[in-house]
Amino acid sequence: MFSRKFSRSIAVGAVAIAVAGGSYGIVSATSGSGSTASSSSSAAPSSSSAAPSSGSAGGSGGEASNARSGPAAGGAVGTVDSVSSSGFTLTTSAGQKVTIDEASSTTYEKGTSPASVSAVTKGEPVLVLGTTNSTTITATQVIVQPASSGSSTTSAAKVIPFQEGAPTTSKQVGQIPASYSQGSGTIVSGTAANKATEAALAAYPGGIVDRVVKLSNSEYEVHYIGVNWPHHVFVNQDFKVVGAE
Repeated sequence: MFSRKFSRSIAVGAVAIAVAGGSYGIVSATSGSGSTASSSSSAAPSSSSAAPSSGSAGGSGGEASNARSGPAAGGAVGTVDSVSSSGFTLTTSAGQKVTIDEASSTTYEKGTSPASVSAVTKGEPVLVLGTTNSTTITATQVIVQPASSGSSTTSAAKVIPFQEGAPTTSKQVGQIPASYSQGSGTIVSGTAANKATEAALAAYPGGIVDRVVKLSNSEYEVHYIGVNWPHHVFVNQDFKVVGAE
């Protein structure tokens, strides 16, 4: 463990990203019906962002325009495939491969207790929060064996995995904000982004969250890549999932 920690401090010791963690829990998605032509983002695993570059300009307090401007707060949940001196890889329940870069500032939990980097071992289920750049996440928090409770209806079976050449799935579940349009809102980071990411991944595990956008009604749109559906998961101010498309 010492040699792995020492190697990481040399390789990525200069990286320090302060993103607060949130509690992890399964959140039920509100069922609904109806379909619309999905304002789909690219579901290709290699895409880091697929929203159009329109949206409100600027932001403050860690917020920025909802444009394809670069890496943003997000995360993923899956099973550890391999571990190295600088991080690890995981596979989501939808089959997406994700590379996790650890830093000297990365924090660890096992269940609800503080842990060390040694808790990350092959075969363990993990939740990773951090800065997402395509299928690579620079981790700020790693939770090994995250709590799983809540409705069994919110499962990976609801997520449609990405398949090369497959048409984008167009469907809508639950409540979509009436004023929502793709590209609107401001990208957020910190505690709000973490809580929204956790809620979305709990309800719809399998995708990679590459940004969280605060909408004009103060709800959140959590943007997924790496799956064919959903591309947008909507989370209310209480960090409960209310809809997806």
